[in-house]
Amino acid sequence: MELNLERPLLFFDIESTGLNIASDCIIELSFVKIFPGGEQRVKTWKVLPWDYATGKQKHIDEKASEVNGVHDEDLVGCPRFAQVLPEVGEWLADCDLAGYNSAKFDLPMLAEEIERARKYEGVDIGVDLHGKQMVDVQNIYHIMEPRNLRAAYRFYCGGEDFENAHTAEADTLATYEVLKGELDRYPDTLKNDVKFLANMSGRQKGVDFAGRLVWNDAGEAVVNFGKHKGRTARWVYENEPSYFDWIDGGEFCLDTKRQFALLREQFAKDKLVRKFNQGKLF
Repeated sequence: MELNLERPLLFFDIESTGLNIASDCIIELSFVKIFPGGEQRVKTWKVLPWDYATGKQKHIDEKASEVNGVHDEDLVGCPRFAQVLPEVGEWLADCDLAGYNSAKFDLPMLAEEIERARKYEGVDIGVDLHGKQMVDVQNIYHIMEPRNLRAAYRFYCGGEDFENAHTAEADTLATYEVLKGELDRYPDTLKNDVKFLANMSGRQKGVDFAGRLVWNDAGEAVVNFGKHKGRTARWVYENEPSYFDWIDGGEFCLDTKRQFALLREQFAKDKLVRKFNQGKLF
C-alpha cells in the first residue's frame, strides 16, 4: 500500500559515535523523502563528529564501530554537521518525519546537533522539529508484532533479510518499506494518514525530546524527573527560580536547556503582565 500523504514524509536514520545524546555526535545521516504521489528522493551525508570543548574530531566508541562499521579514519576530510546543516534544513522544510525507533534516539540526536550548530557555529535553519508529526515505525511494529527492524523487514517485506543492515541508508529504506507493509497488513487497524500514525507511534507528550518536560492534560509543561517530578514548570519557576539556572548549567541536552529557557522567558513575561495589570509597575 502506498502512503496517503498531504505533504512530504521524510524517513531518516542516524549512525553516531555512541548512544549518549548529550555528548555523542552524528557520523552518518540518511534521508528518504516521499512526496505525495509517490516520488522518492534519497540523500546521505557522512559527517565528521566534532567535540566543541576540545576543538577536535570526536572519537567513535568501539562498540558503536562494531555496529555501524565506521571508524575515526573513515571520516577524515568529511564536513562537520554545521557545514551540511543548510542543506539538511532544506530537506527538513515542509515535511513530517518518520523513522525506526527515531522518536527515542534519532530525533533527539538530530535536534541536539541542530542546537549545537546554532549555539557554537551560529547556524540557524529556522526549522522547528517540535512542530512536525513523527511516525515511529518501530512503535507501530511493537504494538502489532513486537520485534526488531530486521525481523520486521522479514515479516512485512517477503521473508528476506535486507542488505547492509546498520548502515543509515539501508536502515532508512527498509523502514520505509516496513511502514508500507504495516499498512498493507493491518488495513482495519491502521489508517493511511500521517497524523493518525504519528499519534499511534509517537513519543510521550514531551516538551523536549529527552522527555525531561512533558505536557499535562491542561496543556501545562510539567517536570518529568528528579525532585520536582510531577510539578508544573511554572510552579518551579515561582517557587525555586534557581532550578532553571541549574538546568542551564547541568549536563542536559541542549534542546532540554532551550525548552526550559523558553518557558522561563514566557513565565517572566507573564509575571510582568500581571504586575502591569495590578498597577504595580508605576
